[in-house]
Amino acid sequence: MRRPLLRAGAPLVLLALVLAGCAPQAPRPQPQPRYLVGEPYQMGGSWSYPREDFGLVETGLAAVAADARAGRRTANGEVHDPAWLTAAHRTLQLPAVLRVTNLENGLQLDVRANDRGPASPGRVVELSRRAAELLGIRPGGTAQVRIAVVADASQALAAALPNPEAPRLAVATAPVGAIGREDLAPPPGAVQAARVREARALPRPPGGASDGAAIPVQVPDRLPEQVTRGWAQPGRLFVETATFSRRDMAERQAARIGARVEAIGPRARQSFRVRIGPLNTVAEADRALENTRRAGVSDARIIVD
Repeated sequence: MRRPLLRAGAPLVLLALVLAGCAPQAPRPQPQPRYLVGEPYQMGGSWSYPREDFGLVETGLAAVAADARAGRRTANGEVHDPAWLTAAHRTLQLPAVLRVTNLENGLQLDVRANDRGPASPGRVVELSRRAAELLGIRPGGTAQVRIAVVADASQALAAALPNPEAPRLAVATAPVGAIGREDLAPPPGAVQAARVREARALPRPPGGASDGAAIPVQVPDRLPEQVTRGWAQPGRLFVETATFSRRDMAERQAARIGARVEAIGPRARQSFRVRIGPLNTVAEADRALENTRRAGVSDARIIVD
């Protein structure tokens, strides 16, 4: 019985495969978090203009991040992990703590915004897989949401992290001139006035905190999975383009894209917003948004009202 012949290179190939299987995996990048606002950038065919906003409240559609593996570095130097409660936002300072409410089922959760996105201009926020799961949003799906910046926690993050964008000011020492001084006798009644201005020492707050000192907010790197449930408040979908101070300007844009003008605010200080809708489905809203953007209105967005 003849034995099968081995090619000359076969042992080398087998050895290479064995060594490749034993080779150590590439180390996961270490997080280097920093505070970031950033310059204008283009993503998904749309320009975004980042800005610092600790009072932001928005409605719209949430997307779920497609990357299911950990290890990618985020825009502000952290490391993405789909099992953590994180999010991406197009314009907010990073990192920021967002309170996300699923308007379709009432579930609410705090997440850490640490990346830029979503790529689609028709989505207001992109959630990690775990955050979306806790809010009842399936992978690949969308949901009507309200997002609001948690101001104290977000400001604590801004203060605690290095900020490479902060300007470095050179402070020169001001020259000190000679100052003449002469002590004069106090006028009548000055002693009594000084005593009136003296304040009694206030009792110290418990815990040893100094008088008037704010208790610092501690924000963990990994936010806890604390889900609260409120009332479901699903709304109607609209494509909103802009708000104008003059009706004629709003009507000019509305006529060009097939929208309508709505007056908002008190009569003395009315403004005029341009909207398309209400729209019955997410697909219909996406089509209306795409048509509006093709007409040259690049800052149009989908909102929930």
